[in-house]
Amino acid sequence: MQTIVHEEKKLSFFEKYLTLWVVGSIILGIILGKIYPQAAITLDKVSLYQVSLPISLCLFFMMYPIMVKIDFAQVIHAGKSLKPVLLTLFINWGIKPFTMFAIASLFLGGLFKGMLPGVEIIKGGSEVELYRSYISGCILLGIAPCTAMVLIWGHLSKGNDGHTLIMVAINSLIMLFLYAPLGGWLLGINKMPIPWQTIVLSVLIYVGLPLFFGYHSRKWIVKTRGLKWFEEKFLHLLTPISIVALLITLVLLFSFKGELIINQPQIIFLIAIPLIIQTCFIFALTYVMAKWLKFSYRDAAPSALIGASNHFEVAIATSTILFGLSSGASLATVVGVLIEVPLMLFLVKVCLKTKHHFDKKVIS
Repeated sequence: MQTIVHEEKKLSFFEKYLTLWVVGSIILGIILGKIYPQAAITLDKVSLYQVSLPISLCLFFMMYPIMVKIDFAQVIHAGKSLKPVLLTLFINWGIKPFTMFAIASLFLGGLFKGMLPGVEIIKGGSEVELYRSYISGCILLGIAPCTAMVLIWGHLSKGNDGHTLIMVAINSLIMLFLYAPLGGWLLGINKMPIPWQTIVLSVLIYVGLPLFFGYHSRKWIVKTRGLKWFEEKFLHLLTPISIVALLITLVLLFSFKGELIINQPQIIFLIAIPLIIQTCFIFALTYVMAKWLKFSYRDAAPSALIGASNHFEVAIATSTILFGLSSGASLATVVGVLIEVPLMLFLVKVCLKTKHHFDKKVIS
């Protein structure tokens, strides 16, 4: 039985080559944007109360498969390993959003500002400087702790799967209450015009609804078909659906941004630098703190990986509804997707290579 579980949690074909699929979507989006420049604009205009219906559909199918995997019953076991839970919460909500804002502002609003000229008109008609839009995308990534592929990162690092599951459930619930106020506050500091109703609505639509349907459908399926069928059949079918929905969204996004990418390809590289620095910094900080607090390796590794990774699906969804599919903020969130898999796989290897530094006899 243990062998079967291990095999199920390996990276799937779609997940393993996610970076390649993202690059392919970028290329396809740019090509479509050149050949059919009005296609994405027409689709984006099919909206209800300024919410694009085609994009909303894609984003729902991007989020639902993530939420349905979460077993919220695991939250009741959090008290058995309280220290790792408290450290992860402190990093995710007390440190990470602010270091992301600081690092993105330092690079995109300071060091690289001269290389990111121009303004854009975001949803609602406001005009903002492009560098502020890119920083906003980074902010939305920084306040969204990963609740999807982190299950795989924790497992590949031979960490405590129970701790990872608990944090996925807790972070999903906390996002419902903290994502909107924290995001609205930091975006306001960045001088981005943002109606509070819109960010609250985005959290309800792209976190609340998938969470609601995910919880109840999981409960119903497990009750009627059994946990084994749910894990081995149902989830196996859902993973490619989530990634395909993500890739369709990226194709549409880059059909808007094709001209900018062709003319200024360095933008992707410039946005990636602060994101990579932030990810590595948060990982190192959490890992060192876990060592200092005398965590076992099995708790230290997933704590650091949960802190480092981002819930890019939520960030993309929120930036789309707040600023529009063609915004610089949406582009910045996509760069997060681009670097996520290779960078997190590297950090998993760092964990495995440094495993011997933790005393196996210490119990958190």
